[in-house]
Amino acid sequence: MIKRNLTDCLVRMSREFPAVTLTGPRQSGKSTLCRMVFKEHPFANLEAPDIRAFAQEDPRGFLSQFPNGAVLDEIQRCPRLPSYLQEIIDRDPAPGRWILTGSQNLIW
Repeated sequence: MIKRNLTDCLVRMSREFPAVTLTGPRQSGKSTLCRMVFKEHPFANLEAPDIRAFAQEDPRGFLSQFPNGAVLDEIQRCPRLPSYLQEIIDRDPAPGRWILTGSQNLIW
């Protein structure tokens, strides 16, 4: 993988904050970057219909699978999930637990 200029910033932010969000256009390498940088984190792609359905229907159950955090890919697919995540972070604000990615579709 090509080393991204953003890598060092992403790592630095994850050492300071309990959640870091990386957004950008589709197919720009966000997921790949996060999977490479945060190899130890479980990965959940909310684009997958079954995973998204679980997260939408039982957000507490979905997030309980990840007691030490995770990379949650395509977070915009479950817009209520960050509210549940906030509750978890408020209880345990340990840095670097949650890495969120989201796509932006800009229309001009």
